[in-house]
Amino acid sequence: MITWMQKNNRYLVWTIWVATIAFIGAGFVGWGSYKYGSKASAVGSVGDIEISNEKLNVTYQNLYNRYNEIFKGKFDEEQAKKMGLQKQAFDSLASQAQLLNLAKQYGIVVSEKELADYIAGMKGFQENGVFSRQVYNTYLQNRRMKVSTFESILTDELTIKKLLDLIEHPTVGLEQDTVASALRIEDKIAYTVLSPDATAVTLKEEEIKQAWEESKDSYLTPQKFSLELYWNDTKDVNITDQDIQEFYDKNSFNYINTDGSQRSFENAREDAAKDLRIKKGKKAALLDYIALKKGKKSFAEKKTLPVNDPILSSDVWKEIASSQVGTLLKPKVSGTRYVTVKFVEVIEPKPMPYDEAKKAVSDRLQQTKALEAMDQRAKDLLSHVDEASMTTSQFIRLTKPVALLPMSQAESVQFVDKLFTSSGKKGIIRLSKRQVVYKILEQRIAQADANVTSSVKNNTDQIKKRVFEEALFKKLNEQFPVKAFVKGL
Repeated sequence: MITWMQKNNRYLVWTIWVATIAFIGAGFVGWGSYKYGSKASAVGSVGDIEISNEKLNVTYQNLYNRYNEIFKGKFDEEQAKKMGLQKQAFDSLASQAQLLNLAKQYGIVVSEKELADYIAGMKGFQENGVFSRQVYNTYLQNRRMKVSTFESILTDELTIKKLLDLIEHPTVGLEQDTVASALRIEDKIAYTVLSPDATAVTLKEEEIKQAWEESKDSYLTPQKFSLELYWNDTKDVNITDQDIQEFYDKNSFNYINTDGSQRSFENAREDAAKDLRIKKGKKAALLDYIALKKGKKSFAEKKTLPVNDPILSSDVWKEIASSQVGTLLKPKVSGTRYVTVKFVEVIEPKPMPYDEAKKAVSDRLQQTKALEAMDQRAKDLLSHVDEASMTTSQFIRLTKPVALLPMSQAESVQFVDKLFTSSGKKGIIRLSKRQVVYKILEQRIAQADANVTSSVKNNTDQIKKRVFEEALFKKLNEQFPVKAFVKGL
């Protein structure tokens, strides 16, 4: 939703322009604000209409509140800046101003009576079904908005609505029939699915070495950490059967079967004993940590490990990642042992020597050549597709994709989508990992489907509205160019 709004903010007239009214139902709350100098200043112009600072602030607040609702109260000014909310608000007003310029050309106006009737009919300003001047004034006071500003916004909204009512037209029968026919088109095809075969690729040593030479920086050693380690094993910590029983009784909620049922003591005994030894072994680990810190003990082991090496637990690696070189970390559990770590050095990635990189280079080169070979096989097959032996499908349609073996259901859906947007009777369709060579054997229009028919009008309306909006704003952009007076808008 948010991504769509960001990409299409010039076309939000029908959803954002009426956002002022939404404040009435939102309890007069305004979280966001953005100021552009004095209230009297204009931040831009479109044709004969200036975009005022005050209206920009109102629109910005409306947008801010909408995003805050989407983010469930966790939207803030920093996020607003990252998303370019100021520009979204300005672009929305610019689009509205273009429509108002067009309305002015057509002589479309809203009378004072029309405006008064509209305000009186707004439920947010009514008490017991009757317009309340006190509620109206309180709303404007809470919003810190002048009557003239609010009524100007509503006048513009009603003007745009009048304009759109005149120039927008619902879909007609022929348009709906055209869309319905497109949705009912069915194809029977012959097809062959090709997959890359890396095992069929033979590489020469000089090819691999050349590929490595050309892309050394793509094959790097992992980042490594030089560490000094001191281990405290807990397996020899002395515990009795009674200790284990008491520990289990206090912590039985930690020992659960996969189905959610409680594990019996006998079933959980080994795990409980291990956990108890770890608990009792902590004191010895802390004493050794203090001795290491004071220099009374020495680290028993020094290792250079890649990040997340399994010799250390994920908790230990998290601690290392958030620490500075030279830090002595307090003991943490790793398996059945405590480990105290001294963070000595970070060894940054560097290009691998050829012998180390050879397998990775070879694998990548094999995959590349396998894809190239698959592409060539597809082209060769297409060149004599009429004589080729291929799999024949049942009739398929866009609204009812079926599994076309050996493709998976997801691949079949992807293939059918591309098939019905291609114009060729035969061709090649690339999927994520395969290519499909096809030819259309037969085409027909299926009988009307009740489920499809019910959605045709909505689909047709949406298509027509989208095409209309794009064409309208393309013309408006040429006729009424937008001028911004503030940098960044």
